[in-house]
Amino acid sequence: MASMASELLKNLAQALTPPPPPPLDDEYDGLEYSWKYFVFRPAYFKNEVFFLAAVIFYIAFFWVGSKINLSKAKTWLNAHMDILEKQFSRPTAGDLTADGYSDFFNFSTGRRNVASLHTLAYQIVYGLVDLLYSPKDNVTLDFKLHPTVAVPDFVWGLVVKDEAKSIKNDRWDLTFTKTSESAQLPPNIVIMSEYADVTENVLKIAGPVLEALKNPKIQPYFRSLSITDQPRVRPSVTPSNKEKHVTLSLVVPPPSRIAAPRRLSPLCSVNLRPETKSKLKKTREDFAKTLKDEAERDAREEAAEAKLAAKRRAEEERIANLSAAEQQKLLDRDRKRNLRKTQGKVVRK
Repeated sequence: MASMASELLKNLAQALTPPPPPPLDDEYDGLEYSWKYFVFRPAYFKNEVFFLAAVIFYIAFFWVGSKINLSKAKTWLNAHMDILEKQFSRPTAGDLTADGYSDFFNFSTGRRNVASLHTLAYQIVYGLVDLLYSPKDNVTLDFKLHPTVAVPDFVWGLVVKDEAKSIKNDRWDLTFTKTSESAQLPPNIVIMSEYADVTENVLKIAGPVLEALKNPKIQPYFRSLSITDQPRVRPSVTPSNKEKHVTLSLVVPPPSRIAAPRRLSPLCSVNLRPETKSKLKKTREDFAKTLKDEAERDAREEAAEAKLAAKRRAEEERIANLSAAEQQKLLDRDRKRNLRKTQGKVVRK
């Protein structure tokens, strides 16, 4: 008995013992490092050296880029802090909030008619190592209007032509609009509006903005300005609390070109014609109905799938309770049925 145990342990030890290293190449005359049973010959790892160098470069570039991202975002915020302090009782909620390594947020509150200002700086140097390369630094100022502000429900915007075709991919709310041009604007900027009456009334109060857009020191950094009562992303249900936003998107200018933002006259002075208000209301009611129909259709499909799954489980349980002979009969019957279906699909030449 003892001999069997000894033999078993011996076989187990042999199985766990690693094989001896392969014989060294006697013709190798390069650099070599050895320690006990280990031998390292760098000449055999030329490709691995390049791969390791590339990984180190990528990590270093990523780390340096993230630091530059944060530095640029802080520089922009500090350059505008005096404006934020004059316009908001609480210009910041503390330090910048980072979302990853390329997006930075600031949150300002405490201004009449404005519930909050959400500032987003994004796509900085990190874009160089991103598949979606963006060579420009961008900043978006999202003013959430207070619910008491009596602004009509509409979507309207000014967008540079270079982004007019692609902006609707990121801004679902702008899909409500049609694109047009105006002699009051520079030729590289278009209007996105639901109705001409909305454009006419907004342009009446947008004098300071139009003046700024014609300024060659400001125009190169403008991307878009929008007034909207719709969310940026298409909702799956009708929102219970509707929000209105004024959103300004810019390319971050160099510190020497930073200018104070222009004032937009009170939006509550936008007076639309009754027929325009009726059309705007109908558009939103139609979309709410579409969302309701989609929700009901999804509910019906889910109920049908649940019913089918319950029926399938009940059938599986019934078959499981049958005897072996009865289960074999079912298998034979299913096999014959599948065979007939296969033969019926054969095309005879």
